[in-house]
Amino acid sequence: MRSATVQVAKRGLITIPKELRDAYGIGEGDTLTLLDLGGVFVVSPRVSRVDVVAERLAAEWKEQGATLDVMLASLRERRSGHGA
Repeated sequence: MRSATVQVAKRGLITIPKELRDAYGIGEGDTLTLLDLGGVFVVSPRVSRVDVVAERLAAEWKEQGATLDVMLASLRERRSGHGA
């Protein structure tokens, strides 16, 4: 397991060490996922599947002119299909 110490700069910016950026193919402009696990932060170079699904649903709902009730019902349906 690798670890690195980083310092928070102005506006909350941190620099991921070059060794880790190179190892995981992280480049300028890439989007990372930051998870807060009760004060333990995990940064992942992978896009969260939740974000991908949420963006897809939002696009569908916008196209359909869906109401909040329709959106919530759709979320419940999707969650039940994933054992959530």
